[in-house]
Amino acid sequence: MTAPASSPSPEASAEDTDGEASPGPASPAPVAAPDSAAPDSASTGSASTGSASPDPAAPPRPARLSGAVWLALGVVYVVWGSTYLAIRISVETMPSFLSAAARFLTAGLLLAGFLLVRSGPAGLRVSARRLASSALVGVLLLTGGNGLVVLGERSVPSGLAALLVAAVPLWMVLLTASGGERPRPAELAGVLLGLVGLGVLSAPAFGGDIAPLGVIVIICATLTWAGGSFVSKRLPMPGNVLAASAYQMLAGGLGDLLVGLVHGEAHGLDVAAVSGRSWFALAYLVLFGSLLAFTAYAWLLRNAPLTLVSTYAYVNPVVAVLLGWLILSEPLTGPTLAGGAIVVAGVCLVVSASRKPARQ
Repeated sequence: MTAPASSPSPEASAEDTDGEASPGPASPAPVAAPDSAAPDSASTGSASTGSASPDPAAPPRPARLSGAVWLALGVVYVVWGSTYLAIRISVETMPSFLSAAARFLTAGLLLAGFLLVRSGPAGLRVSARRLASSALVGVLLLTGGNGLVVLGERSVPSGLAALLVAAVPLWMVLLTASGGERPRPAELAGVLLGLVGLGVLSAPAFGGDIAPLGVIVIICATLTWAGGSFVSKRLPMPGNVLAASAYQMLAGGLGDLLVGLVHGEAHGLDVAAVSGRSWFALAYLVLFGSLLAFTAYAWLLRNAPLTLVSTYAYVNPVVAVLLGWLILSEPLTGPTLAGGAIVVAGVCLVVSASRKPARQ
């Protein structure tokens, strides 16, 4: 199976000319997918040297990824790995969905304000269709995905939560298959291996060591996050990546707020009782987890292959487990280490198989 094609540049897309502002200078240009059929011109020769044209029967070479892609991946790798720790600290004295709502509404308003200052109203102008698409993706990613992770981390250690979330690329394979693309045997093997790892990770929950409901909630979060990532590649989104991120965060934050109010989290809420470290963790989540890392992720979804973007899911757990162990003294149990290793191995198998060019 090949990765979904990356989105075209807004300047080159006819669909992005319906009154929307084009990306500003700060928005990096899209790059080709690594399994693109475009050959590397630097290695295949040029007309000026008299080199022969590439053999059309030869397998296509992956196009080189730009430095912007690797920089964005590095941000998502490290910063999102640390957010599991920050979430765990924030919910020590804050309600789950209301803290998530505060995070994304604050980040969304800050990003929207930045766009207004930089570009004026044109920076946020989008069609109703693209606004609806952004809202749907925001609710799937940030209410159903992140909101459920925050809820689950009230009873699940941050490192274990990150290992469970590592299953996201496995669900993406199944979703892609449902869209008509046939998975390769190696990808299916990776999915099965990952499911075995999830079973090992979940075993302590059903043995009484960890609340089973927390594990189930986080697994549900992985499904909604995968669904949001999947549909974002297939829906018309705003041409300005920053505007799309702002609308997604505002929609997801409003969804978190609604769920928190319905869940009764506002009853008995004492803001004065929130600890200083929880406030610090929330500020970190707003500035780094949302404004920086989520915007980088949204840009990657449009400018890099989905399978490459998915690799964050097996880097984040390593960062999260180490930070949880170092800072919160979370135990490194046998099932956690074994199950995590199995899940990561399954994800590696899926991603490595997905990035290979399809046989003709």
